[in-house]
Amino acid sequence: MTTESASSEVRVHTVSPELPRLGMNVQPILWVDNVSVSFEGFKALTNLTLQLDPGELRCIIGPNGAGKTTMMDVITGKTRPDTGRVYMFGQALDLTEKSEAEIARLGIGRKFQRPTVFENLTVFENLELALKTNKGVWSSLFARLSSEQSDRISQALTTINLTGRVHTQAGLLAHGQKQWLEIGMLLVQDPKVLLVDEPVAGMTHREMDRTAELLQQLAGEHTVVVVEHDMDFVRSIAKRVTVLHEGRVLAEGSMDEVQNDAKVIEVYLGSEAAQREQEKAC
Repeated sequence: MTTESASSEVRVHTVSPELPRLGMNVQPILWVDNVSVSFEGFKALTNLTLQLDPGELRCIIGPNGAGKTTMMDVITGKTRPDTGRVYMFGQALDLTEKSEAEIARLGIGRKFQRPTVFENLTVFENLELALKTNKGVWSSLFARLSSEQSDRISQALTTINLTGRVHTQAGLLAHGQKQWLEIGMLLVQDPKVLLVDEPVAGMTHREMDRTAELLQQLAGEHTVVVVEHDMDFVRSIAKRVTVLHEGRVLAEGSMDEVQNDAKVIEVYLGSEAAQREQEKAC
């Protein structure tokens, strides 16, 4: 029996509760509610609860194995939780009952660590393929764009700073530009929530600075969730930080609050600092 089929047997469907409010009568745009996930006896998530405000930029940090990837897998429908629910958009809509494709259409976009662009196609063609459409992938290349679709591509190109590379094959782009193109491919789909996994891995300092500006620019119109290991980068963009450890929320707050939390220093930031010192010594 697979993990997914085993999980589905123990899930109990209940009436969705009213979503919590964040003050000023505002509901969270996304609520991970008491989610647990096990893989062959290993607890990847344990009663994880997380609330995201509309338009916020949230950074998720934690040591390897903390549950960050599993959390994103649950939100996007790739992994079904053993228990718990994921609600979205101020209504009792449970994502754990939706497929990956349905969740994407509802407005949750995910960018993986490695850019997954079509390297033999131009920047424009990559964005064109990413548009919401009922046409086949290849036939959409020859379909006529509506003015709204053209405007959406133009806006994305401006946002990701690739207007000057519109006819360049994606495979010829620098690493950072490929990362931005993939973000652009999500933007043309008009997502409400963007999940971005380690966006600055392998980037130059200049590319990292541009990525920081891009993510901060996207917040407000979109809710942006950034999973990242580079603490200098996190400090440069973070308004609110959630620290995961052993599948639970260990701490949450501003970067100053989190980096001065004794528990966080013990299980994560302290080990990160020790690793950096060891790398210097080598």
